Amino acid sequence: MSRAGLIINPASGKASGKGMSLAEMMGRTPRVSTRILEKFEQLPHYLQAFASEGVTDLFISSGDGTIQAIQTELAERSPFKTLPRLSLLPHGTTNMTAGDLGIRYRSLRAQAEFIRNLQPSKLRQRPSLRVVNPGDGKPRYGMFLGTGASSEATMFCQTAFNAKGVKGEWATFATLASAAARTMFTKADPRDETRLDRPFLIQVTSGGQQFCSGPHLMMLSTTLERIVLGIKPFWGGQSGPIRTSIFPYPVPSVTRWLLPMMYGGENRRVPRGALSFSGADLEILSSTSFVLDGEFFVSAPGEQLKVETGPVFTYLCG
Repeated sequence: MSRAGLIINPASGKASGKGMSLAEMMGRTPRVSTRILEKFEQLPHYLQAFASEGVTDLFISSGDGTIQAIQTELAERSPFKTLPRLSLLPHGTTNMTAGDLGIRYRSLRAQAEFIRNLQPSKLRQRPSLRVVNPGDGKPRYGMFLGTGASSEATMFCQTAFNAKGVKGEWATFATLASAAARTMFTKADPRDETRLDRPFLIQVTSGGQQFCSGPHLMMLSTTLERIVLGIKPFWGGQSGPIRTSIFPYPVPSVTRWLLPMMYGGENRRVPRGALSFSGADLEILSSTSFVLDGEFFVSAPGEQLKVETGPVFTYLCG
């Protein structure tokens, strides 16, 4: 028999209150187990309790970072005999994963009704990314990995916009617009560390084949079909679960290539030096940090970061 579990991070969305409002709507609903995640140290205990209570469908009220933490806990130490189905409620500051795989209902009332009734739903299955050897030695499981300008842009977005109350895709759009404007209207300076459009040393190998080594703008890897703003920056067909694109430095003409690179089809034209491929694993060296679903980390000194295909999760989309 199906049973719903609801886990709420009240700090998500800069404490927007959406999760707590949903909890109030749910009340003491029979056959729904609810937990409020005040600190991440509670997560293993809560998941153990959900497993003991027979939860089959886990609803997550949060943003990308909490989803990544829950997926990591489920994959590494899960007490569930079978992975629960996940339903992502986009209540965070950033909701990239929910934008592709989340519940389709946007009103809290509709979300509460769906959780209570567990009606037949569209299901989607997607493998995760397993980051094997980050510098702190703690494997992570997420859906989007970036380095170079993608990591720097995420950090800029969080400090320049999210911290000031600009959230979601508005913050992403503002970050992209400011970076594009600076590239278009000011002279390039590869030594200026305040710029996002500067070179980063990136080396990427997949399936034993080296795809790049040297100065590049950024690298993106994901198992999502689309990322922020509905962007699909991948081309050339998909023959493996992890799609990766690498973008060159110097930066190609923004006016010529920005939109085609963001929204073009599988057979799009691309600027010289741009690469896109798919595979089951990656080994990466980078001169800057990595970002996985909004969390930053570095690789161990002198080591290639190893990424492999993680467990397949099933998403309940409504």
